[in-house]
Amino acid sequence: MSLFRDDGIVLRTQKLGEADRIITLLTRTHGRVRAVARGVRRTKSKFGARLEPFSHVDVQFFARGSELIGRGLPLCTQSETIAPYGSGIVTDYSRYTAGTAMLETAERFTDHEGEPAVQQYLLLVGGLRTLAAGEHASNLVMDAFLLRSLAVNGYAPSFGACAKCGMPGPNRFFSVAAGGVICGECRVPGSVVPSSEALELLGALLTGDWASADAAEARHVREGSGLVAAYLHWHLERGLRSLRYVEK
Repeated sequence: MSLFRDDGIVLRTQKLGEADRIITLLTRTHGRVRAVARGVRRTKSKFGARLEPFSHVDVQFFARGSELIGRGLPLCTQSETIAPYGSGIVTDYSRYTAGTAMLETAERFTDHEGEPAVQQYLLLVGGLRTLAAGEHASNLVMDAFLLRSLAVNGYAPSFGACAKCGMPGPNRFFSVAAGGVICGECRVPGSVVPSSEALELLGALLTGDWASADAAEARHVREGSGLVAAYLHWHLERGLRSLRYVEK
């Protein structure tokens, strides 16, 4: 029997029995972890209030054996709040829906429990911090997170040079299957021709050029979001349930 300590973001919770919950977290050291939190649904439980989605917490786990991920679910025995990002997210519909899509994306990209995913973890922490602060439009923060999640998992889209032959941009056509923008010579069936402004916006979101992203027109933001959703759907092989609720 072993004790493990790690910090992580609560991705979601599930009811278990009359007073318990199964907590899914993305942790710094152990990747995605599911654990049981006893008694957290009781009204007097302060422990449970710390283990809500969007919370950044320091958690102690109790597991049977020498490995945190084993045959049974470990127990959450202690929890301390590092940052309550949920307080700045759940009170605003656009932030909440964007944040929910970010949590779902992080969980989908870490589908093997116990495998470290440090880049995805740090990306989620930074994304939720930015979303909670309200410094940028919620859908821009979400799209930036989705693009960077794709990138750290090996699916970075190209918005300048041709994704197939490397021809320098600007290039007119965009194909999710080809990996981003493509030139006329490499054009494949199903390619679309987005506006240059939408492609510039997505490039800015991927690289962190917030001055350019914040100045984008609403129609180009909507167009860019459609491309991001299609690209993410292609690589995850199915869409995000939470994206349908995000304000456009």
